[in-house]
Amino acid sequence: MLILTRKRNESIRIGEQIVVRIMHTSKGSVKIGIEAPASVRIVRGELQEFHELVGAVCDGPTHEICDADSLMLQH
Repeated sequence: MLILTRKRNESIRIGEQIVVRIMHTSKGSVKIGIEAPASVRIVRGELQEFHELVGAVCDGPTHEICDADSLMLQH
């Protein structure tokens, strides 16, 4: 894992096409902007974990009623 310190308006480049920019900082939080091609899927970590959890549950005998996107919209 690479750990960096960045200030507002500074950025981090990932490869040739992805830029992560620090937009705003305040006590206890940071707002970031991500520039990437449309083909790159960007998902918050907790949503990816939710999809994985629902996928594991839905592999059981009731899989026909499970749809992670539909479940997420209901919450």
